[in-house]
Amino acid sequence: MRTMAIIEDEKLLGAELKRRFEREGWNVTLARTIADARHLLLELGLSPSIVLSDMNLPDGNGLDFLEEFRKSGGQGEWVFLSGYGTRRDIERASELGALDFLAKPIDYHKLDLTISAASRGAKQTQRIRDAAQTEARKYSAKGYLGASPAAERVRMMLHQLAQVPISSVLLSGETGTGKGLAAKILHYAGSRHEAPFVDVNCAAFPKDLLESELFGHESGAFTGAKGRHRGLMEQADGGTLFLDEVGDMAASTQAKILRVLQEKQVHRVGSQRARPARVRLIAATHCDLDAMVESGQFRRDLYHRLADWTVELPALRQRREDVANLAAHFLSAEMRRLGKRFGGLSEAAVARLQGYGWPGNVRELEREMLRCALFLQSGEALLTGHLQPRFRQPSLPDETADDSLKGQLLQAERKIISTALAQCDGDVKVAAERLDCGSSTLYRRIDLLGLRMR
Repeated sequence: MRTMAIIEDEKLLGAELKRRFEREGWNVTLARTIADARHLLLELGLSPSIVLSDMNLPDGNGLDFLEEFRKSGGQGEWVFLSGYGTRRDIERASELGALDFLAKPIDYHKLDLTISAASRGAKQTQRIRDAAQTEARKYSAKGYLGASPAAERVRMMLHQLAQVPISSVLLSGETGTGKGLAAKILHYAGSRHEAPFVDVNCAAFPKDLLESELFGHESGAFTGAKGRHRGLMEQADGGTLFLDEVGDMAASTQAKILRVLQEKQVHRVGSQRARPARVRLIAATHCDLDAMVESGQFRRDLYHRLADWTVELPALRQRREDVANLAAHFLSAEMRRLGKRFGGLSEAAVARLQGYGWPGNVRELEREMLRCALFLQSGEALLTGHLQPRFRQPSLPDETADDSLKGQLLQAERKIISTALAQCDGDVKVAAERLDCGSSTLYRRIDLLGLRMR
């Protein structure tokens, strides 16, 4: 249910606005004085997604009440209506986080556009708030898994940085090394954990659209900009903005980000008015920003501002001793989600996984374990035959050495078992009977030889 509070002392106007928005499906509460609004919003804890308020009320000023409401932790989009607003009133409303300031008599077309923008902003804010409450329970420095020295160094650094009131952090490392996880740990393990965590992939947006998403825009700022839009910088107020793939950001946007970091203010596209930007910026990239700075592709001043605190996330091949535990973690979690009992990983499967190069890093390992979980039966151990072909290359040289007797025997055994499985349509039990051996023995040989099971 969409909720709205109207604070308006003009009886006819207040009643008209209430009827208008109730016809559109809003649940509307009407207050005629600040005292009534204070009782509803502060004492009873009413939390409307949008507040439509007159500025000059019989018992006080709407701007003063908005300030009181914000200090109490109140959320929601706020739109002012007034026939007497000065430039300073408009500036103060903006500083307090009001979305818009509309003059009386009301232009209802403009009001509808403003309420539409406010509704979008309120939904986004609520999603961010809900996510913050859920995610805060999930992320801590312990969430960066691994017992290797490299993993321990990252874990310790994330824990320390989460406790420090710093304005920016740079996360670097190859694609799939866990930069998004590290960003969430930095946010949710620190003092900002109850505030919004907003992430944006800079590579996913065209230049002009990225600036609008980050900084917001005023009505008419560009073609299609109908109504004001509060950008992600403002939505992350008090919390963290995570800029993934910051190396793909256009030079003009880099300049604006630097300005925000220096001035702690944000300017919407199409506006010269500054709004507070109390955010911590976490940037991430798989690019070599040093090289991009030297080639002129990335601003040197922004790089040095971001790189005051840098966390380098190691590639998975640099911490192979963590592969088995990570694989078991991903596989058991997915099988539990599917309602299956986790049966462990065979030694041969672990050897194959540890011997692989992992160009896609932890993300590639996670995807492979999710895929395997779909095919495993409840309680069944992961064998090399369950892995995709690129993971099933023999890790021991003598398993395929054609110039050795053992290699020739293994090749012959591989051919015999493959033929038996093909003739039995992949049924291991039937194939074992034909080969006159136990099913468990055949499973072990299939695993050792890296044969694929249907």
